[in-house]
Amino acid sequence: MGNTAPYVVSFLLRFIYGVMHILTKAAFNQGTSTYVLNFYRHAIATMFLLPIAFAIERKTAPQMSYKLCVKLFVHALYGMSAPFNISCVGLKYASAASASAVINLLPVLTFILALLLGMESLQLKRFHGIMKVSGIVLCAAGVTVLTLYQGPELKSIVHYPLFHHASQVDTHPSRSWILGILLQSLATVLFALWTVFQGPLLEEYPSILLNTSLQIVFATVQSFFMALAMERDFSRWKLSLDVGLVAIVYCGVFVSALVNYLQIWVIGRCGPVFLSMTVPLTLVITVILSLLIGEPVSLGSVISGVLMVAGLYNVLWGKRIEQVALCKQGGSGENGSCLDLEEQESGAPVPATRDSIKPVPDSKERTDAPK
Repeated sequence: MGNTAPYVVSFLLRFIYGVMHILTKAAFNQGTSTYVLNFYRHAIATMFLLPIAFAIERKTAPQMSYKLCVKLFVHALYGMSAPFNISCVGLKYASAASASAVINLLPVLTFILALLLGMESLQLKRFHGIMKVSGIVLCAAGVTVLTLYQGPELKSIVHYPLFHHASQVDTHPSRSWILGILLQSLATVLFALWTVFQGPLLEEYPSILLNTSLQIVFATVQSFFMALAMERDFSRWKLSLDVGLVAIVYCGVFVSALVNYLQIWVIGRCGPVFLSMTVPLTLVITVILSLLIGEPVSLGSVISGVLMVAGLYNVLWGKRIEQVALCKQGGSGENGSCLDLEEQESGAPVPATRDSIKPVPDSKERTDAPK
């Protein structure tokens, strides 16, 4: 399970995000405020995660300095509260499938940032470098196809949609749709920055649970003041037993709390680029779930999804080839022998490559291996 755990966790993350896009879109269509929803989701995540974090890591976590608190506050601002608010406003103007597709810019942006910071290698004269670049190009092509070609609707076999307020694929005015795409792109840029800089932050403060919890606490405060400034009608702050409440609870527990913790775990285990390369799966999952609940999906979404998944596997294949080559080069050392042994025994790619920030040891033997 040690080698497959990052892949299983990454797929779980994408499934949670796919459900989130559908629920939040339905909530916004029925009139739920985007800013209020984001405040409540972070508040629920704080109440859910903070007591657990202090109970588990209160005695073992290293002491936190004032400088580190400021860093966590800034990380929460551009990595949690701001992107979530911007993304939700963009989702209000676009469809769930379109919003999921735009997030696929994340692999391109994260790869470029990680390359500039020396966290990822790119050797164009080597086969694994060509595979990485081809995967990035396919992901970008998928987003381009979705932007330029919607195509006919694929009708669902379900004739009674689960959410009657959900809008159809082609009901978005062109200007609103473009605004939604631009906002989603801006949110993706901010999240790419958070993904890359989360690795060095983990090295400085390795307590993942407290790290996540404190960022969510800061994001809750930021989201509150943002909602207070943008939503002056306090009747919009009232909660009712509807899809809006379901979206708030789901996003608070599963997205703001669980997903943020799992994302930091994957980044610490496999690096930021590995996490971003699983993003195309979100669109595929969103399309499938949309059809299952009776919502139409455009043909362009399906075509772009195929291109993005192909790009995902190209990059992961390139990373596996690179890892095998690195293991062979360092095969005389204990670490190289350990990695080669895992390849032979499991038949699965070892996720830790040059983009790894701080690998988490799977066993006592891995702890003794040289870094």
